[in-house]
Amino acid sequence: MRVAVDPQTQAERDLELMTGVARGDEASISTLYDRFGALVYRMAVQTMPTREEAEDAVQEVFIRLWRTAEKYDPQKAALITWVMLLTRRHLVDKLRRTRARVRTSTLDDGFAPRDQGTGASEPLADAQEREKFDSLMKKVEQLPDLQRTVIVRAYLGGQTLRQISQELETPLGTVKSALSRALVRLRERSAEEPS
Repeated sequence: MRVAVDPQTQAERDLELMTGVARGDEASISTLYDRFGALVYRMAVQTMPTREEAEDAVQEVFIRLWRTAEKYDPQKAALITWVMLLTRRHLVDKLRRTRARVRTSTLDDGFAPRDQGTGASEPLADAQEREKFDSLMKKVEQLPDLQRTVIVRAYLGGQTLRQISQELETPLGTVKSALSRALVRLRERSAEEPS
Protein backbone atom coordinates (compact mmCIF):
# COMPACT_ATOMS: atom_id res chain seq x y z
CA MET A 1 0.00 0.00 0.00
CA ARG A 2 1.25 3.45 -0.89
CA VAL A 3 2.21 5.68 2.04
CA ALA A 4 0.55 9.10 1.88
CA VAL A 5 2.99 11.95 1.41
CA ASP A 6 2.37 15.23 3.21
CA PRO A 7 1.39 17.79 0.50
CA GLN A 8 3.94 20.29 1.88
CA THR A 9 6.71 17.69 1.69
CA GLN A 10 5.65 16.76 -1.86
CA ALA A 11 5.68 20.43 -2.90
CA GLU A 12 9.20 20.81 -1.50
CA ARG A 13 10.35 17.67 -3.33
CA ASP A 14 8.77 18.88 -6.57
CA LEU A 15 10.45 22.27 -6.26
CA GLU A 16 13.79 20.59 -5.59
CA LEU A 17 13.26 18.35 -8.63
CA MET A 18 12.44 21.27 -10.92
CA THR A 19 15.41 23.26 -9.58
CA GLY A 20 17.60 20.31 -10.59
CA VAL A 21 15.93 20.17 -14.02
CA ALA A 22 16.55 23.92 -14.48
CA ARG A 23 20.26 23.35 -13.71
CA GLY A 24 20.36 20.61 -16.33
CA ASP A 25 20.99 17.86 -13.76
CA GLU A 26 20.62 14.59 -15.70
CA ALA A 27 19.28 12.64 -12.70
CA SER A 28 16.53 15.25 -12.15
CA ILE A 29 15.60 15.27 -15.84
CA SER A 30 15.47 11.47 -15.81
CA THR A 31 13.27 11.50 -12.68
CA LEU A 32 10.92 14.04 -14.29
CA TYR A 33 10.61 11.83 -17.38
CA ASP A 34 10.09 8.69 -15.28
CA ARG A 35 7.27 10.38 -13.35
CA PHE A 36 5.42 11.99 -16.23
CA GLY A 37 6.63 10.43 -19.51
CA ALA A 38 3.82 7.86 -19.77
CA LEU A 39 1.16 10.44 -18.91
CA VAL A 40 2.45 12.98 -21.47
CA TYR A 41 2.75 10.23 -24.08
CA ARG A 42 -0.87 9.10 -23.53
CA MET A 43 -2.09 12.67 -23.98
CA ALA A 44 0.00 13.09 -27.13
CA VAL A 45 -1.19 9.80 -28.67
CA GLN A 46 -4.83 10.77 -28.02
CA THR A 47 -4.33 14.24 -29.50
CA MET A 48 -1.92 13.97 -32.42
CA PRO A 49 -2.90 12.49 -35.80
CA THR A 50 0.00 9.98 -35.95
CA ARG A 51 2.18 8.08 -33.51
CA GLU A 52 5.30 9.74 -34.96
CA GLU A 53 3.85 13.20 -34.32
CA ALA A 54 2.92 12.10 -30.79
CA GLU A 55 6.48 10.93 -30.12
CA ASP A 56 7.87 14.22 -31.47
CA ALA A 57 5.42 16.13 -29.28
CA VAL A 58 6.55 14.25 -26.15
CA GLN A 59 10.18 15.19 -26.83
CA GLU A 60 9.16 18.81 -27.42
CA VAL A 61 7.12 18.89 -24.19
CA PHE A 62 10.07 17.66 -22.12
CA ILE A 63 12.39 20.18 -23.80
CA ARG A 64 9.88 22.89 -22.92
CA LEU A 65 9.64 21.58 -19.34
CA TRP A 66 13.42 21.75 -19.07
CA ARG A 67 13.58 25.28 -20.54
CA THR A 68 10.82 26.61 -18.28
CA ALA A 69 11.70 24.63 -15.14
CA GLU A 70 12.87 27.74 -13.26
CA LYS A 71 9.35 29.20 -13.63
CA TYR A 72 7.72 26.35 -11.71
CA ASP A 73 6.07 27.58 -8.50
CA PRO A 74 4.56 24.94 -6.18
CA GLN A 75 2.46 27.69 -4.54
CA LYS A 76 0.57 28.16 -7.82
CA ALA A 77 0.15 24.56 -8.95
CA ALA A 78 1.07 21.00 -8.09
CA LEU A 79 3.77 19.67 -10.41
CA ILE A 80 1.43 17.17 -12.09
CA THR A 81 -1.04 19.99 -12.86
CA TRP A 82 1.73 22.22 -14.21
CA VAL A 83 3.08 19.43 -16.44
CA MET A 84 -0.40 18.60 -17.77
CA LEU A 85 -1.22 22.27 -18.46
CA LEU A 86 2.04 22.76 -20.32
CA THR A 87 1.48 19.53 -22.26
CA ARG A 88 -2.06 20.45 -23.22
CA ARG A 89 -1.04 23.93 -24.36
CA HIS A 90 1.85 22.53 -26.39
CA LEU A 91 -0.37 19.94 -28.10
CA VAL A 92 -3.07 22.51 -28.87
CA ASP A 93 -0.47 24.93 -30.29
CA LYS A 94 1.06 22.14 -32.38
CA LEU A 95 -2.34 21.19 -33.81
CA ARG A 96 -3.10 24.85 -34.60
CA ARG A 97 0.20 25.24 -36.44
CA THR A 98 -0.52 22.07 -38.41
CA ARG A 99 -3.99 23.36 -39.32
CA ALA A 100 -2.55 26.73 -40.33
CA ARG A 101 -0.02 25.01 -42.62
CA VAL A 102 -2.79 22.92 -44.17
CA ARG A 103 -4.94 26.02 -44.76
CA THR A 104 -2.02 27.93 -46.28
CA SER A 105 -1.12 25.11 -48.63
CA THR A 106 -4.79 24.70 -49.55
CA LEU A 107 -4.98 28.39 -50.46
CA ASP A 108 -1.71 28.16 -52.36
CA ASP A 109 -3.17 25.29 -54.38
CA GLY A 110 -6.12 27.50 -55.35
CA PHE A 111 -8.76 25.87 -53.16
CA ALA A 112 -10.97 27.74 -50.70
CA PRO A 113 -10.64 26.71 -47.03
CA ARG A 114 -13.56 24.66 -45.70
CA ASP A 115 -14.28 27.07 -42.85
CA GLN A 116 -14.11 30.22 -44.94
CA GLY A 117 -15.77 33.11 -43.17
CA THR A 118 -15.30 31.70 -39.67
CA GLY A 119 -11.60 32.48 -39.27
CA ALA A 120 -12.22 35.83 -37.59
CA SER A 121 -14.10 34.31 -34.66
CA GLU A 122 -11.66 31.43 -34.20
CA PRO A 123 -9.10 33.31 -32.06
CA LEU A 124 -11.92 34.57 -29.81
CA ALA A 125 -13.28 31.02 -29.42
CA ASP A 126 -9.76 29.75 -28.65
CA ALA A 127 -9.27 32.47 -26.02
CA GLN A 128 -12.61 31.66 -24.41
CA GLU A 129 -11.79 27.94 -24.43
CA ARG A 130 -8.40 28.58 -22.81
CA GLU A 131 -10.01 30.86 -20.19
CA LYS A 132 -12.59 28.19 -19.30
CA PHE A 133 -9.87 25.55 -19.07
CA ASP A 134 -7.65 27.75 -16.87
CA SER A 135 -10.62 28.51 -14.60
CA LEU A 136 -11.39 24.80 -14.30
CA MET A 137 -7.73 23.99 -13.53
CA LYS A 138 -7.77 26.56 -10.71
CA LYS A 139 -10.72 24.71 -9.19
CA VAL A 140 -8.98 21.36 -9.70
CA GLU A 141 -5.88 22.74 -7.99
CA GLN A 142 -7.94 23.41 -4.84
CA LEU A 143 -9.02 19.76 -4.53
CA PRO A 144 -7.38 17.44 -1.99
CA ASP A 145 -4.28 15.68 -3.33
CA LEU A 146 -5.81 12.30 -4.27
CA GLN A 147 -8.90 13.86 -5.86
CA ARG A 148 -6.75 16.27 -7.90
CA THR A 149 -4.44 13.47 -9.04
CA VAL A 150 -7.34 11.23 -10.10
CA ILE A 151 -9.07 14.05 -12.02
CA VAL A 152 -5.88 15.07 -13.84
CA ARG A 153 -4.89 11.52 -14.74
CA ALA A 154 -8.41 10.46 -15.78
CA TYR A 155 -9.47 13.52 -17.75
CA LEU A 156 -6.20 15.06 -18.95
CA GLY A 157 -4.10 11.93 -19.05
CA GLY A 158 -6.78 9.64 -20.41
CA GLN A 159 -6.06 6.88 -17.89
CA THR A 160 -8.67 4.41 -16.73
CA LEU A 161 -9.51 4.27 -13.03
CA ARG A 162 -7.95 0.79 -12.90
CA GLN A 163 -4.66 2.15 -14.33
CA ILE A 164 -4.69 4.99 -11.82
CA SER A 165 -5.39 2.54 -9.01
CA GLN A 166 -2.44 0.35 -10.05
CA GLU A 167 0.00 3.23 -10.55
CA LEU A 168 -0.90 4.88 -7.24
CA GLU A 169 -1.08 1.51 -5.47
CA THR A 170 -4.45 2.58 -4.10
CA PRO A 171 -7.61 0.40 -3.98
CA LEU A 172 -9.90 0.87 -6.99
CA GLY A 173 -12.83 1.73 -4.70
CA THR A 174 -10.82 4.55 -3.13
CA VAL A 175 -9.94 5.92 -6.58
CA LYS A 176 -13.59 5.74 -7.70
CA SER A 177 -14.83 7.53 -4.60
CA ALA A 178 -12.07 10.18 -4.95
CA LEU A 179 -13.23 10.83 -8.52
CA SER A 180 -16.87 11.01 -7.44
CA ARG A 181 -16.13 13.45 -4.58
CA ALA A 182 -13.95 15.56 -6.87
CA LEU A 183 -16.67 15.86 -9.51
CA VAL A 184 -19.24 16.84 -6.86
CA ARG A 185 -16.89 19.54 -5.50
CA LEU A 186 -16.16 20.88 -8.98
CA ARG A 187 -19.89 21.04 -9.82
CA GLU A 188 -20.61 22.84 -6.53
CA ARG A 189 -17.84 25.38 -7.13
CA SER A 190 -19.03 25.99 -10.70
CA ALA A 191 -22.59 26.51 -9.47
CA GLU A 192 -21.36 29.08 -6.93
CA GLU A 193 -19.82 31.24 -9.67
CA PRO A 194 -21.89 34.17 -10.95
CA SER A 195 -23.26 33.55 -14.43
